Amino acid sequence: MKAIMYHYVRPYDRNFPFFKNLNIEDFCKQLDYFQENFGFVSQHDFINSFQTGVPVNGVILTFDDGLKCHYKYVFEELKRRNLWGVFYISTKPYKTKKILDVHRIHLLLGHVESNILYEYLKTLIQEEMLTDKFRIEFRELTYADQDNDYYTQLIKRILNYYITYEYRENVIDKLMDKFIRNSMNSVDSFYLTSHEMKEMQNAGMIFGSHAVSHSVMSKLTLIEQTHEIVDSFNFIEQELGESEYKTFCYPYGGFHTFSKETEAILKQ
Repeated sequence: MKAIMYHYVRPYDRNFPFFKNLNIEDFCKQLDYFQENFGFVSQHDFINSFQTGVPVNGVILTFDDGLKCHYKYVFEELKRRNLWGVFYISTKPYKTKKILDVHRIHLLLGHVESNILYEYLKTLIQEEMLTDKFRIEFRELTYADQDNDYYTQLIKRILNYYITYEYRENVIDKLMDKFIRNSMNSVDSFYLTSHEMKEMQNAGMIFGSHAVSHSVMSKLTLIEQTHEIVDSFNFIEQELGESEYKTFCYPYGGFHTFSKETEAILKQ
């Protein structure tokens, strides 16, 4: 069994010339390839494999972050092919009406040349803000497999891993104020709506938790991690109804992003 994870599946946007996304045509070509070479696992066989302990051959599709493009482009293609997927959402934007910090970083890097963005970021950052800068796993393991230029890699490490969460939102607010117009910064046009999620669920898609705020779980206290997990599942249940399945996807992924405490909370 192979789990293939996607984020942005959307057309090119001239307002974001540096944005990293998969074009919908290439997404379709990938689905063709998976079908021809592996086949797709039915939802019934996938769920049943947890009962039997025996994984089945084929591909399952997962989609992170609850993005609008998952409804506009992915969902339509999955319906056309009679396929299903697991969609992981972070729940904070539905209460704050503000795009998550992790996604605002994507918007900034997609809109502004990374060296220009970094030069301004340097004016906002003080060394005492970077409390996790010397954690070996953050310095060596983060984005190791990504094809980023030097400044993009540095910006993502600083804003996603090194900086203390006490300061991060304010720093990103200042970056957004300088580089991104408000019209490019709309929650309703960036994320799935509750109505869209319900429509997708009724068509056979599964929704799971990607935590509340898409934070690096290993940077959080036990209480904060519990809040991120429990509150996110409560919100999903409130919006989509109770489900017999609970599924969670670690924000950012990688073993350095969560801890044994995270696993214990999820098991509980």
